[in-house]
Amino acid sequence: MEQTGISDLTSCWVLTEGMAGTENQCLGIADALGLTYEIKKIKLREPWKSLSPYIGFEKNKSFSPKLTPPWPDILIASGRKSIAASKYIKKASKNHSFTVQIQDPRINPKYFDLIAVPEHDPLRGENVIVTKASPNRITKTLLQKAKIDFPEFKKLKSPKVAVLIGGSSKAYDLTENITKKLVYELKNIDASLMITCSRRTGELNRKTLQESLDCGSNYFWNGKGANPYIALLAWADYILVTADSASMISESCTTGKPVYMIDLKGGSKRMAKFHNNLIKYGILKKFTGRFYNYDYEPLNDAQIVAQEIKKRFKDFTNHA
Repeated sequence: MEQTGISDLTSCWVLTEGMAGTENQCLGIADALGLTYEIKKIKLREPWKSLSPYIGFEKNKSFSPKLTPPWPDILIASGRKSIAASKYIKKASKNHSFTVQIQDPRINPKYFDLIAVPEHDPLRGENVIVTKASPNRITKTLLQKAKIDFPEFKKLKSPKVAVLIGGSSKAYDLTENITKKLVYELKNIDASLMITCSRRTGELNRKTLQESLDCGSNYFWNGKGANPYIALLAWADYILVTADSASMISESCTTGKPVYMIDLKGGSKRMAKFHNNLIKYGILKKFTGRFYNYDYEPLNDAQIVAQEIKKRFKDFTNHA
């Protein structure tokens, strides 16, 4: 990595407010860089908590826990609360830290060295790199390890379908009727189902799914023990995922396996553009009750952002 300006001695922080979705995007990029990194989870104190990222005037007391030197060579951050921290670290380090912001910060891009946004977000600029979807941690190595960690899925009858159920969000609603329709469609498929639900699924929907589909030929995660999510992706022949989660769709489409989307009630222009882009590229398909194989170039957004960081970090250090 020396020719890029990045070496084994290059220090890196991953900084978020601790939400799994945003943190995993940053971790995927840090992993792709091949760096050892520190994970920082911060909260904001008032008035920055309410007014960030627009208030400015960030100070050390703005954050909990406090952010202290030695400052990282590379900072990878995501989430609304991380924006104030990125600006503070850039200033406190006297421009030593190369700051990378994942997702649109909703403020002037000039405050960051690099911003990575998905194609369905409108932000563009000289220091903005555009990805097809969300960077994530899915790699062939990670999937192979998950197979070793969860060998019990091998005994399930093929084809195996990973069923990833999100749920209701600001934009979407997983209704009782949608859940019952999904149950009907899945009961008529000759395949083994590997099902996991989220907290957003709701107790009634979860109960409907479990009572109808949790049988000997299927697997239904009960929420106890080690989370098998990556293993479901690894063992699946097909992946079925609800429309509400950009993270789960992005991770699924990074596997290179056929990915089908379950439509939910509601939606937003931003998410519709996300879905339509992936459908246009031949990566994602809407679920109509059946599966078939198709090929596409798997997403590799974390690696794309990592390569851009390497290129720009070299120029950054040369001009420092």
